[in-house]
Amino acid sequence: MARDNQPRQGQDELMDRVIHIGRVAKTVKGGRNIRFSAVVVVGDGHGKVGKGTGKSIEIPEAIRKAKEEAKRNMIEVPIDGTTVPHSYVGRFGAGEVLIMPAKPGTGVIAGGPVRAVMELAGIKDVRTKSLGTNNPNNVVNATFEGLKAMKSVDEVAKIRGKNPEEIL
Repeated sequence: MARDNQPRQGQDELMDRVIHIGRVAKTVKGGRNIRFSAVVVVGDGHGKVGKGTGKSIEIPEAIRKAKEEAKRNMIEVPIDGTTVPHSYVGRFGAGEVLIMPAKPGTGVIAGGPVRAVMELAGIKDVRTKSLGTNNPNNVVNATFEGLKAMKSVDEVAKIRGKNPEEIL
């Protein structure tokens, strides 16, 4: 269960962070078959973030596979200044993550997996609370469900057929 807390920047300006590395053992006729699974989050720091999982016999190969999947599964996150537009509870399985906007200067108040997602998405001020499970995979997925469901003021105004000023 090694964790890499420093984001790494690649050649295409995407930063990645390894959230979790787990050892998976499968019992077969000849004994135990051991592999490693990895959960990786990638982001550009400007509203785009993705997650991926990979499994392999070797740890670096599992991380590489997870990084490739994360690049394919990127989503656009609405950012209001330096925070999120509104509060929301993201749910996935037994994991729930409460995401709340914060005033400038607050910083990222979040636990391990949620902090990585928020920082790589480019959100600088946010308060979060992880509810339910502490399984890193489910916490990351719940965070992504919450961020996917967020809507900016412009999107809400467009749906309602009004000006953004009328909504505020």
